[in-house]
Amino acid sequence: MLLPNKVKFRKQQRGGNKGIAVRGSTISFGEYALKAMDRGLITSRQIESARKAVMHETKRGGKLWIRIFPDKPIVKKPAETRMGSGKAATDHYAAVIKPGKVLFEIAGVSREIAKHAFEKASAKLPLKTKFVGKE
Repeated sequence: MLLPNKVKFRKQQRGGNKGIAVRGSTISFGEYALKAMDRGLITSRQIESARKAVMHETKRGGKLWIRIFPDKPIVKKPAETRMGSGKAATDHYAAVIKPGKVLFEIAGVSREIAKHAFEKASAKLPLKTKFVGKE
């Protein structure tokens, strides 16, 4: 699972998620990519699950680039805890996703295999995604 080695602040405020992705919206490394169409958070577990699905479908052929990193700490209070008593401890890390962000890129496999692999990966993610080529 992906998580930061060191963070400057252990807890973050939730913040807003407005606008569209300007950075990381084009294919930089591979031939085909999986692009986000919705906005939201993707946890490190979901990224790992999608990565495993792609590697399984391609039979570990080709090269996969993960273009997102979960660097936002998400906090969660334990169940049946009274309100108050400060902010909870970090539960997991998530990546903030805006529409148009390239999530994964792949090279070294045919278009059909890449499309099928990204369809499997898309099922593991909580956002609407789109398969794009380098055209």
